Amino acid sequence: MSNLEDDFAFLDDWEEKYDYIINTLAAKVPPMDEQDKTEENIVEGCMSQVWLKMIKKDDGTYTFSADSDSIIVKGLIYILMDMFSGKTASDIKNTDVTAFFDKIGINAHLTLKRRNGLYAMVEKIKRNAV
Repeated sequence: MSNLEDDFAFLDDWEEKYDYIINTLAAKVPPMDEQDKTEENIVEGCMSQVWLKMIKKDDGTYTFSADSDSIIVKGLIYILMDMFSGKTASDIKNTDVTAFFDKIGINAHLTLKRRNGLYAMVEKIKRNAV
C-alpha cells in the first residue's frame, strides 16, 4: 500500500479527503517556472488551466513540473506526481490508474468534469512517456 493509500484509508469521510487534497497535497506541489507555462505544456480537456511538463532523467525515469489555477487540481497533480515520478516509460504506461483511483475513492467522488480533467492529465503523461 502506498503512503497516499494509507492516508486516504485513514481519513473518515470525503469532506476530510477533499480537505486533505486541497490543503495538504496541493501545498506540496513545487512552484512551476513561469517560462514552462506554455501551449506545449497545457493539458487539454481540463475545466481549469493546467500545465504539465515531463522531464526525462538520464536514468530513463521521469520527474514532473506542473501547476493549475485550481487548488483541488493542484492536489490531484500531486497525486499524479507521486504515482509517476521516478518511473520509467514502461512503468508509467503499465500503471493501472483507474484501479488506484477506485481504491482511494477519487473516481466515485469527483465531478464528471474534474474526473475527465484528471484522466486528461493521465493521458498526457502516458502519451509523452517514451
